[in-house]
Amino acid sequence: MDLCNFFKILTNSADSDNKVYVSTVQARNYPVTAFQWHPEKNAFEWGLSMIPHSEDAVQVTQYVANFFVSEARKSLNRPTTRKVLDNLIYNYSPTYCGKAGKGYDEVYIFDGHNHSSAPRTVQ
Repeated sequence: MDLCNFFKILTNSADSDNKVYVSTVQARNYPVTAFQWHPEKNAFEWGLSMIPHSEDAVQVTQYVANFFVSEARKSLNRPTTRKVLDNLIYNYSPTYCGKAGKGYDEVYIFDGHNHSSAPRTVQ
């Protein structure tokens, strides 16, 4: 099966050279959606002026989040409460890097296999 038959193209985007690429796809017969962009940036990233923060842009972020959660709720996979709590991102500390101009305001940096996220400076 080729990708065109497997996936339905939902969005296209253009890069800085105006080359068009597929940016969102959804499987036709499976609960799979793939993004080649960051839907969260409109609401949470303020380091780059090219990120739109209009009401419509933030509504896109919220729509994608609601869709993602709705799809996840369809899963019969139910980890134990302990496993969920052990794996929450809140167990780790983000590192602010917005002033570095790398495209993200905060990142999580994990050292090795122990997954510690110690505060550090991003340059």
